Amino acid sequence: MKRIGFIGLGIMGNPMSQNLLKAGFNVSVNDLNDKAVAKLAALGAKEQTPENMAKNTDIIITMLPAAKQVWSVLNGPKGILQNAHPGLIILDMSSIGPTDAKAIAQEAATHQVETLDAPVSGGEPKAIDGTLSIMVGGKKETFAKVTDVLQAMGHDIVLVGDHGSGVTAKLANQIIVNLNIAALSEALVLAAKAGIDIEKMYQAIRGGLAGSAVMDAKVPLILDRNFKPGGTMAINMKDLTNVLQTAHDLDVPVPFSSQLLEIFHALKADGKIMDDHGGIVQYFEKIANVTVTRGEK
Repeated sequence: MKRIGFIGLGIMGNPMSQNLLKAGFNVSVNDLNDKAVAKLAALGAKEQTPENMAKNTDIIITMLPAAKQVWSVLNGPKGILQNAHPGLIILDMSSIGPTDAKAIAQEAATHQVETLDAPVSGGEPKAIDGTLSIMVGGKKETFAKVTDVLQAMGHDIVLVGDHGSGVTAKLANQIIVNLNIAALSEALVLAAKAGIDIEKMYQAIRGGLAGSAVMDAKVPLILDRNFKPGGTMAINMKDLTNVLQTAHDLDVPVPFSSQLLEIFHALKADGKIMDDHGGIVQYFEKIANVTVTRGEK
């Protein structure tokens, strides 16, 4: 049975690790949050440092907030790369930019370590039920070695291309998801200000061309005023920052993403940045002086 190290037990990493345990893999975990580690240990995982994981596992999965944290566990005398055995596979499932993903692959190769960038989409609900969409960048041979591991955490798993392709696909995904939420928010606020029944409007339009997975996931939560994060605005703001950097490097204008990034900064200034990204609606509510709730106004 494959030995897997998992670093990063946050909103997504915790349930993903649990699904690996349920699939029967030998799982070791590491996180700065001792309670998160203890929770996984109670389910059968072992606690190990990144240094020991590099020596004692076959695959190390990193699920961290940003590239800075990924590099921090890779580098240094107690980092993964300095202690890795030849053939170790690093599966970075964090959402970072393609420049970092390619640089990680190049640096890892000097230590005879294989890498894949494999960010996910689906948020906490799909992390819990093991049906995440997983976009992978890297070599076909490496991908083939970890397919069973990915299948324990996801449903739609696609090798998009070489190193950096997975995270590029994730950036495109984040443009679509977040702008969809913003458009949805603008529409809900318009309807709320007009005084119509939002829930009935939702039922009327969800089966048409305006309907989407985003609409079905976020409208019920917005109506319940439930902004508990399945994916925080902080993470999505970081992703859109990566979108702008990558787009500008490629001379691709992204005016809508640029405007939404400023909306995220406004929400951060308003103390909302750790809300779910469905909380984007709060920006539009504030400027229109209306709240989206159930029933007629």
